[in-house]
Amino acid sequence: MNEQQLDLREIPPPERHPKIFDAFEDLESGESLTLVNDHDPKPLYHQMNAEVPSFDADGYVVDRIGPNEFVATLPKK
Repeated sequence: MNEQQLDLREIPPPERHPKIFDAFEDLESGESLTLVNDHDPKPLYHQMNAEVPSFDADGYVVDRIGPNEFVATLPKK
């Protein structure tokens, strides 16, 4: 399984979701997008689950690495 990583911490908040959606769209089935973020991406999870049929919500994982560092894996069906 191939995996891409996107570090969002230095990207202005209004630009984050468009970058995420573009990167996720470029994935092949079975690949994952790993995000490094400064907050829990729970709103993104809900948006992906509602709007992106190829998002594998069951395979979604998020880990808190530190007080301002979260790593989320968004798999594509």
